[in-house]
Parts: sequence; C-alpha cells; structure tokens
Amino acid sequence: MRLPRNTVLLLAVDLALVLLAGWGAFWLRFNFDIPPDYARLALRAAPWSLAGYTLALLLSRVYRQVWSYIGLPELRQLAAGILLGGLLTAAAVLMQRLPDFPRSVLLLQPLIALVLLGAARAGWRTLAERRTAGPGGRRLVIVGYLQDASDALRALKGSQQWQPVGIVSPARAEVGRSIQNVRVLGQLASLADICESAQAAAALIASPPGSPERQQALLGSAGAQLTLLTMPRPDEWLKTDSPGPRKIELEDLLGRSPVQLDAAGLADLFSGQTVLVTGAGGSIGSELCRQVARFGVGRLVCVDVSEYAIYQLEQELRAAHPQMQGSYYTANVREVERLRAIALQHRPAVVLHAAAYKHVPLMEELNEIEALRTNVVGTLNAARVAGECGARRFVMISTDKAVNPTNVMGASKRLAELMVQGAAAQHPATQYVSVRFGNVLGSSGSVVPLFAAQIARGGPVTVTHPDIVRYFMTIPEAAQLVLQAGLMGSSGQIFVLDMGEPVKIVELARMLIRLSGKTEEEIPISYTGLRPGEKLFEELLADDETTEPTPHPKLRVAKTSGPTADVAAVTCWIDQAGPAPDSFAVRQWLRSQVPEYAPR
Repeated sequence: MRLPRNTVLLLAVDLALVLLAGWGAFWLRFNFDIPPDYARLALRAAPWSLAGYTLALLLSRVYRQVWSYIGLPELRQLAAGILLGGLLTAAAVLMQRLPDFPRSVLLLQPLIALVLLGAARAGWRTLAERRTAGPGGRRLVIVGYLQDASDALRALKGSQQWQPVGIVSPARAEVGRSIQNVRVLGQLASLADICESAQAAAALIASPPGSPERQQALLGSAGAQLTLLTMPRPDEWLKTDSPGPRKIELEDLLGRSPVQLDAAGLADLFSGQTVLVTGAGGSIGSELCRQVARFGVGRLVCVDVSEYAIYQLEQELRAAHPQMQGSYYTANVREVERLRAIALQHRPAVVLHAAAYKHVPLMEELNEIEALRTNVVGTLNAARVAGECGARRFVMISTDKAVNPTNVMGASKRLAELMVQGAAAQHPATQYVSVRFGNVLGSSGSVVPLFAAQIARGGPVTVTHPDIVRYFMTIPEAAQLVLQAGLMGSSGQIFVLDMGEPVKIVELARMLIRLSGKTEEEIPISYTGLRPGEKLFEELLADDETTEPTPHPKLRVAKTSGPTADVAAVTCWIDQAGPAPDSFAVRQWLRSQVPEYAPR
C-alpha cells in the first residue's frame, strides 16, 4: 500500500516521538540514570516498538485527521491507536524473550507517547489559530449559559469581524468564571452597564431560540444602543452567504422550532402533479406556492383576486423555479363558473384554499355580507370544484377565531369548516380537511407590520389591552404544517396546529420597539381598548371539542360534536341577502347556523 507523502511525514514525526517516549520510559524507570545493559536492551526493543506503533496508528486512521482542527474526538481516536500500539509492542517484546526487560516500561511508554503525540497536535492547532486570527474586529459580549457561550466562542474562532470580550450569564454561580480565556462579567440584569464598560458594540445571544434569556437580553439592553446578534439557525445555513452572526429577529425571540416534514410523503403527493392554490397572492397562499414548488410540482395553478399580488408571485416563482410550469389567474372564488373553468382546464390533484377575508374589525362593521360571500360561499365553491374536477385532496385554511367565535369573521370561518364537511359528503372520492391555526408573524393582517409602521413614524404603538394574548407562528411553519395536514387524516376532519405558548401583545410591542433600536421612552405604548368582536385570548378548541393525536407532533385532530350545516339553505340565504343586509339580521342568522357564535 502506497501512503501519501503527508501521511509518511506525519508518521515519521509520530514514530520519532514514540522512540522518545520509549527512552523516556526507561529513563523514569531507572531514576534518570539508565544502566548500559538496559540502554542496549532499549535499542534492541526499538524496532519492535516502531513496527507495533506503525501498524496501530495506520489501523486507527489517525492520519485522516486535520491537526489544525484537533479536538477531544480526535484525541480519543489517537489514544485508541496508542493503546493498540502498546499492546502490539508488549506482545512482540514478550515473544522475543528479551532478558530482564522491565515490564513497567511497557506501561509507561504508551502514556508518555500519548502526551507527546497529543501535545504535538495541540501545538500545531495553536499555531494554526494564531496564523488565522485577525487583528480583532468589533467588540462583543456573549449572552448565555457557559455551555451556550462555549459553542458560540467556537463558532467565532478566527472571525475577522467580531472579538469576544466577555460573557453575560443568567446564572449567578457562573459570574467570575471563564472559558477559552473569556470571562463571565456579570448577569443579564446588568447587560447594558457591562456592555458600556467593556466598550462592546454588540451582544451575541447564544441562548436557544425562544428562551427567556433572549427576551431578557433584548429588554435589558434598552438604552445601550447595542446591536443584538444571534447565530443562524440550521435551516438557514444553506440560504445565507454569510454563516456568521446575524441581527436577531422577532422569530428568534418567540422560539418556533423548525417543522419536521414527511418529505417522502409530500414528494409523492406533489411531485409531477398539478396543484391549485386560491388566495395565492396572500401571505399564506404565496408561501404555500413556494413550499409546493420545492417538491417538484408538475404545474402550479395560482389564483388570486389581486392583479398586483398575482403578478408579484409570478415574477418570484419564475425567477426561483424557471423549469416549473405555472399558470397565474386573476379570479374571485365567489365566481364559481370562473373557478370551475380554471379547475376543469388543469384538473388539479390537490387544491389548497387560502382565499379569505381575515381582518376582524373590518369584517365586523359594514362588511359582514362580504365576509359571508367570500369565506363561506367562496370556500364552498372551491370545495365543490375540487370534487367535480377529480382532485385527490382539498385543504382549507381556517383560524383559531372560528372557535367559540365572538366576531363575524370567526363565525364565517366556522361556517366555512361546515361547508367543507358538507362538500366531503357530496364528493367521497376527494379527501377534504380544514386546518386551524392562530396569528402568523409578518402576514398582511398581522399586528407586526402595523407595529413596525407605528415605530417608523415615531409612535405611539397602539395595543388594545394590556392583558390581550395571541398565539403566533411563522409563515413558513404555518405553510409547512398545512401541507403536512393535507397528507394525513380522513375526509371531513379538522386539524389543530400546535401553536406553542400564547404571547402577550404588549410584550411583542416592547420587543419590536427594542429591535428597532429604540426605548419605550422614545416610542411609547398606548392602550386603545378592545375593538368590536375582539377577545382577550383566542382558543384552538370549542367547549365541546376534544383532540386526538396524529403521527406528527405538531398536528392534532379536533373531534367536533356540533351540528352540520344545511349547505343549500346557507347558500340560498346568502344569495338572497342583497347588497347591504341589516347587520343585526346577519348576526342573528349567523347565530342560527353557528350556535357557539356569541357576538359582542
């Protein structure tokens, strides 16, 4: 076997150190004065030692290691090779029956060899790090427990941009300790003062996403004019050109973990198939299109009532997926004949229905009938058309506001769920499901863009009530779970997503203010009172509903026991309601269709 030149060179260095270790073992055995007879014995044993350690080190594959990145796993591998070398050497010496050979030398030599070979590698790594170390970038402190800070320090090794100057830990017991020559300077409560005294320009939040330490660090840095950073999440590594620290975002503070998808099942569902998405230009609809495109869809049919939204989506998808066939339609789901013509032309295998009116206060006043025509009739149209064109699956996006609704929008979405179940009874060949989830960060109807605009104007940030809470998830997470739900369950089922812990809206406002680099003194928060139809908290299940688990940890099936809707009667009433029906009459009729609806 021909060894590479570098391997031969490194092996020669190691064998020289092994011989030195053998001589050192004799030296220690005889108290630093080796008798001549034993010196000759050491020379006689040297060839066997070289042979044993050569074979052992090659078998243990230590020369595949890169010395500049040596660590504990590599040292354990080295130790195994040296132990094997010691055993082979001992066996050879004993078989040669060398007279009076000190047995203690056979124990000492591997120990000394491990120290020498390990020191050589550690020294090489130290020199390599000094060569690659930059002149020192901007000063920053690391926020997190020592374990988290250790990981961050390793990631920052050799950084030309950042120079760690201290650690801020949530644990009092860790103050004053140090790792990798970086000292714990204090606790989170003193973050602003510590950064000022350390002349740090930034703080790297090393704690896991969603941990209380992240929010404390954000709020504790107020007034320090401090840039808050975090390391990219694993799902971002392939999407960024810069693997180093990035600015912290709201999603990092809320701690939504990446969704584990059944990639094989979704590929089987979408690959080479035609998929139709309604409301494709909206926040959720457009993300559904992006996610579906990843699975090699045969043709993506995008439908939206907004010309500009569908144009933007077309430009984005054609740039990102030039090989994908796409059809982009401006159409309203309330116009069943137009929707039917599109579906019959393309015969989609999957229909994802995201088109809806979702703004609670807007639908509560003056636009009640529009909510019914879009959310109820539009959903029924899409569901029926899916069955008529032979679609395998239909997925409707619902909302947590459909649970014990107190507003027209929520009640209309609950009635839409009943419409989907009615279509499921009429078209048994198509699998129909609805998916409920809460607020989506950054969506067009989310409070986040509103707060951002208010902060940009200099405030105030308006919150309806100091105790109001909502569930939140990210747009990609919501879209991925919708797709996963479409892969599961039985027709007519309603899926409930794991929304995590509810978030106080006032805390969300404070975090956004701090992320903008401002303080509450500069951007005040004012309370405006609950709006019509608004609740202090949202629910994911009605009073008479329970859930059952599914194979996916973030999806559960709601077991409903309420009445079914008379589809024909519902559509007849809405069609005959006229262009501007009385608001009280609309609410009374909704109450008759959705008994749990309790208008406020």
